[in-house]
Amino acid sequence: MHLSEILNQLGENRDRYFNAVSPPVIQTSNFAFSELDDFRRAMSDELAAHLYTRGNNPTVHILRQKLAALEGAEDALVFGSGVAAVSAAILAQVRSGDHIVCVRSPYSWTKSLLMNYLPRFGVEHTFVDGTDLGQIEAAIRPNTRLLYLESPNSLTFELQDLEACARLAKRYGLVSCIDNSHCSPIFQQPIRSGIDLVVHSGTKYLNGHSDVVLGVLCGSREMVKRIFETEYMTLGAILPPHDAALVLRGLRTLPLRMERIDRSTRMIVERLERHPKVERLHYPLSPSSPQYELARRQMSGAGGLFSLELRADSPERMEAFFRRLQRFLLAVSWGGHESLVLPFVGFYGIPGRPAPELPWNFVRFYIGLEDPEWLWEDLQNALEIL
Repeated sequence: MHLSEILNQLGENRDRYFNAVSPPVIQTSNFAFSELDDFRRAMSDELAAHLYTRGNNPTVHILRQKLAALEGAEDALVFGSGVAAVSAAILAQVRSGDHIVCVRSPYSWTKSLLMNYLPRFGVEHTFVDGTDLGQIEAAIRPNTRLLYLESPNSLTFELQDLEACARLAKRYGLVSCIDNSHCSPIFQQPIRSGIDLVVHSGTKYLNGHSDVVLGVLCGSREMVKRIFETEYMTLGAILPPHDAALVLRGLRTLPLRMERIDRSTRMIVERLERHPKVERLHYPLSPSSPQYELARRQMSGAGGLFSLELRADSPERMEAFFRRLQRFLLAVSWGGHESLVLPFVGFYGIPGRPAPELPWNFVRFYIGLEDPEWLWEDLQNALEIL
């Protein structure tokens, strides 16, 4: 299916709602029935019927269809946050006594789920260097049920060879799952590489306007239905219809936004690679990246994230650098219209919180939709203080 058809026509049966160009927000909690047989059919399959909005809402259903098609999946579910989608995907695969193999340095709340929550219920995990297929295979045990990937991750952008990981998982009878938030379906479709489940923090690129928090889970019809009937319906971390409509609006411009963000980021990264104040640059499509060829093979773009380790002689000098930036918002998250900076020196000295694994001169940038020359001017000015 053509990308334009997915984003502008799929699921939008306009003759059902007065030929309106934009899908309606069906803002209801409940649905009524005129016949008892219709009620019985809805009760027997809530995923396909409109019975109660916690299960299936018409506005949300349009969004699900589009997201599944974008990932090349048979079906999709949407959640109230990215970590809700991640949690549902993981919880659905394991029970007490099982084991998970996960790449090192995943999203912090994914890491918290594995380290702090699942051990309470007898589920173990092993973190591995995902750049080394041998380490992944060596970590697999007889009770391993899930291989969890994040390619690239969102700080140092380490990749996994998705086709090789998918083959490995199938050989050992594991479910493979990947967080694909970094690339979006525009730049990477892991299901086409053989991965079973794909999750997203849709708060990022899929919505793209920094006004909705959502999660996405895509996979086969069978797997999605099983997760719908267990974790999704039981835990109830749903996306409201109004939020779904906002995400549908955001999807209209997804390819344009991704193209602009990717192009602007490449321009800025190329200049930073030559800057004397940059000690190390982390960006998967940089020719200096050790995984450059793999990135070129399985990603058609890298989006707006990159990280720097700067040549600063003290944490105080790093703080001066951040204070001098005027055109980047100091904030977590990414994927919206606004450019952001995440200073790791800001994580040092927080009461009750251990120092991060990354050094104080580490900084992550996200390039949004602003004029890249305008952003570069601001970066140059801030780098002069180092």
